[in-house]
Amino acid sequence: MGSPDETIAVRMDESVLDRARAGDDDAFELLVGPHRRELLVHCYRSLGSVQDAEDVLQEVMVAAWRALDRFDGRSLRAWLYRIATNRCLNHVRDASRRPRAAEIPAWAGVERADDPWWLEPFPDAWLEPASEGPEARYDDRESIGLSFVAGLQALPAQQRAALVLRDVLGFPAAEAAEILGSSVASVNSALVRARAGFRPGRTPDRIPLPRTPEAASLVDRFVHAFQQGDTAAVVDLLSDDVRLSMPPEPIQCDGTRAVVAYLRARGFWGPGLQVVPTAANGQPAFGYYLPDPASDRGRLHGLIVLTVSDRRVTTITRFGGVDIEARFVLPSSLPPSDDAGARRRE
Repeated sequence: MGSPDETIAVRMDESVLDRARAGDDDAFELLVGPHRRELLVHCYRSLGSVQDAEDVLQEVMVAAWRALDRFDGRSLRAWLYRIATNRCLNHVRDASRRPRAAEIPAWAGVERADDPWWLEPFPDAWLEPASEGPEARYDDRESIGLSFVAGLQALPAQQRAALVLRDVLGFPAAEAAEILGSSVASVNSALVRARAGFRPGRTPDRIPLPRTPEAASLVDRFVHAFQQGDTAAVVDLLSDDVRLSMPPEPIQCDGTRAVVAYLRARGFWGPGLQVVPTAANGQPAFGYYLPDPASDRGRLHGLIVLTVSDRRVTTITRFGGVDIEARFVLPSSLPPSDDAGARRRE
């Protein structure tokens, strides 16, 4: 028998559930509100796109509202994950009809990207610790890293779902099977195949953590060299096998020489560049601003996310898109500044 506090909590939940079933919007929000953020992260891991994740989450909330009468009252979280996982599976199947990515430009050192072209950055401000089970194999930060999410996109839908439910969220096999509407044997089989085929990237996003003093110093030096257009200093901070990718452009450059040549040719660095530091996918990032010929202000041109490992920058991922400004709460423009260091938000 549970404690008095647990008994009161159960009664409150039952009361809220009864009101929600009767059509009370506020009661429904009390039920599902605490799970919204982790469900959004779950959809993002599964789909790789913030926009797709937000759209699917809205579908999940509508489906949950309509199906409340069929909820057995046992585990609300598992029930919501079942709806979300199946909506994501449906979306992945529909996404097979996505238009093909654009052709890559004829540029020396440029290759077709390994990462999915629809990959989008996830703001750290939207993250919160997940409710991981004892069988989770990946920690929160590792499982939201760009290379991890990109690697998931290469898995077949059912394998992807099994790996996320079991190894990321730590659901027991029986509970994962119930969420997927499958058998334990089928889930375990999908998980074995997923683990064998999962390739989360050449450069793990986990060592060292972006918030360590060592990594922060490295990022500051990189940003300073980037703003100055100091080729020698930038090269000194890059790993020999550094990779640059630029979703949604389906291109990548591998190796220091190709990456530096492409960045210089495209005008992504040098005097006049301004930055606003932020964080995405548990990694250091910055919005970058280039001079606007039509005004004296710097205009937001995109977001750059860095992977830091072994005391070097190992991956540079540049994102464009109109949603960067809103999602990362970045100003659309900056006044001219002579400060070569990173511009800090007040």
